[in-house]
Amino acid sequence: MSFQHVAIIGLGLQGGSIGLAVQACLPGVITTGYDRDPATRARAAERRLVQTVCETASEAVAGCDLVIFCVPLSAMGMAAEKVREALPAHALVSDVGSSKQVVAKALAEALPGHTVIPAHPVAGTENSGADAGFAELFRNRWCIVTPPPQTNLVKLSELVAFWEALGANVEIMDPEHHDLVLAVTSHLPHLIAYTIVGTASDLEEVTQSEVIKYSAGGFRDFTRIAASDPTMWRDVFLSNKDAVLTMLQRFTEDLTALQRAIRIGDGETLFNHFARTRATRRSIIEEGQDDARPDFGRADHSSAAD
Repeated sequence: MSFQHVAIIGLGLQGGSIGLAVQACLPGVITTGYDRDPATRARAAERRLVQTVCETASEAVAGCDLVIFCVPLSAMGMAAEKVREALPAHALVSDVGSSKQVVAKALAEALPGHTVIPAHPVAGTENSGADAGFAELFRNRWCIVTPPPQTNLVKLSELVAFWEALGANVEIMDPEHHDLVLAVTSHLPHLIAYTIVGTASDLEEVTQSEVIKYSAGGFRDFTRIAASDPTMWRDVFLSNKDAVLTMLQRFTEDLTALQRAIRIGDGETLFNHFARTRATRRSIIEEGQDDARPDFGRADHSSAAD
């Protein structure tokens, strides 16, 4: 792994975890960081999320050979523009955003002439901010790298090696395909969780607090997902709207079919559907992407928000 100086812009869950993971897994690599929130910068310095917390983004990227933008999707272009003059010409530019086509375009337009290789570590929790990061966040999790056409293969291999050094399993994927896959596996589930928890909140008065009081495991897991950073998820849905709307339409059709099966008493359809989805859950556990412990394996740090 050839990077000697990694700059991190945005020191919340993802950025903070990268900084801690680099220090733990790549102790010889210099880490600098910046966050536009002074309170976050102060807390990041206290926790030593990076070796040096800088007062400006330009100061953070000076001399770096890899910069990773860990900011909301809507802020990617603006954050990149702020470091344009100070960013070394040889530095590789990457990010951690959950929607890749929009990010690739924003970073490439803001930093012309630089090598931009977007990436998405599929790891997170419902927590956010400088206190949320931990070095093990990416261990045994997938990191999807989405290189644009004609990407420098040496730079690509260096970025892959970087994420592997932090403990991640790396997959190379086309940006458009990434956005479609994540719309199914992450974005739509979060939208459903936000909707269900919102519905339960609306019903609180009717049910005299019983929705919250008697929450079973399934609803608790929905509330965990729905506790994710609202700014991040607003940006995800707006930036990946085409893929999300496509998946939402398919989900609506499937939900209508189940609604009909319940209405007409079609137990066979319901059983077959539940059996098929149960097999999917077992496959996820077998792949090592979750476990079968009580409370959905969430007793400690684990992946929730992407």
